Order: sequence, then structure tokens, then C-alpha cells
Amino acid sequence: MKRERIAKSTRSTWITLGIVVVAYVIMQILGQAGMLTSLVKGLLVPLCTYAIMAISLNLTVGILGELSLGHAGFMCVGAFSSAFFSLCMKETMAAGPRFFTALLIGIGAAALSGLLIGIPVLRLRGDYLAIVTLAFGEIIKNLVNVLYVGRDQEGFHFSMKDSIALGLGEDGKVLINGAQGITGTPKDSNFTVAVVLLLITLIVVLNLIHSRSGRAIMAIRDNRIAAESVGINITRYKLLAFSISAGLAGMAGVLYAHNLSTLAAQPKNFGYNMSIMILVYVVLGGIGNIRGSMIAAVILTLLPELLRELQDYRMLIYSIVLIVMMLFNWSPKAKEWREKYSLRRLVSKIAAKEEA
Repeated sequence: MKRERIAKSTRSTWITLGIVVVAYVIMQILGQAGMLTSLVKGLLVPLCTYAIMAISLNLTVGILGELSLGHAGFMCVGAFSSAFFSLCMKETMAAGPRFFTALLIGIGAAALSGLLIGIPVLRLRGDYLAIVTLAFGEIIKNLVNVLYVGRDQEGFHFSMKDSIALGLGEDGKVLINGAQGITGTPKDSNFTVAVVLLLITLIVVLNLIHSRSGRAIMAIRDNRIAAESVGINITRYKLLAFSISAGLAGMAGVLYAHNLSTLAAQPKNFGYNMSIMILVYVVLGGIGNIRGSMIAAVILTLLPELLRELQDYRMLIYSIVLIVMMLFNWSPKAKEWREKYSLRRLVSKIAAKEEA
């Protein structure tokens, strides 16, 4: 029975990774054939960014069972910490090592933020946790908007007033300019890098879910009292899941920051609306369903852009698609149909026929 469960989870993991690889190959073929518009090409990296965000939030909401509305805050931490490093090292490091180091810095800064926030916050549950994490996301965004950092021969200068208060010398340069953000970040990310990071995210999350730690985290989600009674360290595993989720959001932030020449902490990209949008991806894709949240993120990010020509009707179509996806995911009859014709079951049937 245990072997069957392991084989089933391994097969599911390979199917999920295979979907990403096949999609990447198809996009490359279409791109080389000149069949992709500039709009779609520009969306390839953001699609992977939002897919990573949806997967990371699903780890907190679906696997851990805690509602977080501050995920955009962790993305903001990863984006600005990595962009700041890349801008400082733009002329002294090669693109490859610079981006890899920036990636580690972004992930580390976001994971550390998740750990520091999680220690006091994860004692709360439900609406209280959602409100506190929402406040964290807004605090991070507003702090970035009043932060001014410059550099000259004397070193770094910091201010929370304006760029003039930095007191830079003649050779000085403003690196973070308050609400205007960071300008001149090297565009080191591309579609191939984005897909690699998406695959890494899937491997980390899926392996965590199917590991001993993942089973402990899901036990806490299902029944906290029962999990504690059998010796599971509640605080440790909740912090583990929350920190990994925050670190992966930071990875998405690094990818996002290095795809833009100007990075600013605006409500539409690092505010409350972004956190809600990522939560919508998770809910529509299926809470706890990693593959579903990834696919929902891709569809719902791509759809409004593809419907731009239908200015008067695109939001109506978008709303209809949301309702249809919700019914498809949560309707009992749709669940039965999905189980009956699922890809996993079809693969199992093919494997059984080959063995026979």
C-alpha cells in the first residue's frame, strides 16, 4: 500500500513537471517559427512569476491551512533586495554569477522575513492571521516607498525624507529613489530562466508535500490538537512551511525585478490587490492542488491580455471564465467527471494494459 502511494505521488510529480517542460518546448517552437506576438512574448516571464507565486501561496493556504494575505510583501522583499544588489554590482560582476547571487539574496531575505514574521504571527489563526499578514504586506510596500539610498566615495547613504537629504558627493548616485523605486536593474531574467525556477519551485513543494515533514504539516492542518497529541512540533512545522513559502515568493520577486528596467512598489504589483489576485489563482486552481494553481495562474494572467481587443467585453468574459472554473473545481458532478477522465487515471490504464 505504501509503495503504491509512493508510486502514485511520483507519477503525479512527473506529470506536473512534464506539463511545464512540454509547454516550454511548444513556446520555443512557436517562437522560432515566428508565431508568437510581441504581447505573448512579453508575458512569458510574468506567467512563470505568477505561477511560482500561486504555488508558494498554496503551500501556506492549501497544505498548511493558514490564510495569508501578505504574500505580495514577501515578493516585494525578494524583488527589491535582489534588484538593489544587481544594480550595485552591475559593472563589476558578470550577468550569470550576478543573477545567481541576487537570486540567493532575494530568497534568503524573503525567507528570513517569513521566519521573523511567522514567529509571532503564526500563533494567530483564521481572520486574525489574514489581517496581520495583510498589514505586513502594506508596511513593506510603504517602507520601500519612503526609502532613499545613495552611494558615493564615502559609501552608502540612507534617508527616509528625500534624495537631497542623502547628502551625496559629486560622484554620488541614487540607487533607491523612494516611490520612484529602482531604475537601471539589469534584465538578467528570460523565459528559460523563468521555467527553470518554476521547475525548482515545483520540485521543492511537491517533495516537501510527499515527505515526512509534509505529512506532519498536513496533519496540523487537518487536526491541530490530534497532531500535537502524537508529538508533532506545531511551531516548528508551521514556521518551516511559512518560511519556505515566503522564500519561494521572494524567488518570484527576483524573477519579476530582473524582467523590468524600473522597479517601483505600487499597489498593483506589491499591494493588497496582488495578494488577493494570487489567492484567487489558488482558490480557482483548487486549494491544495499544486498543479491546478499553476494552471489557473497561467490562464487567468494570459486571458485579460489576449482579450484586449474586446475592450468593452473582456472583463465580462474574464468574470464568466472565473465562474466556470469555480464550478468545474468545486461542483460534485464536475469532480466525479474529472476523476473519471483524469490524466492520472488514463496513464494508469495505459500502464495496466502494457503490463497485461
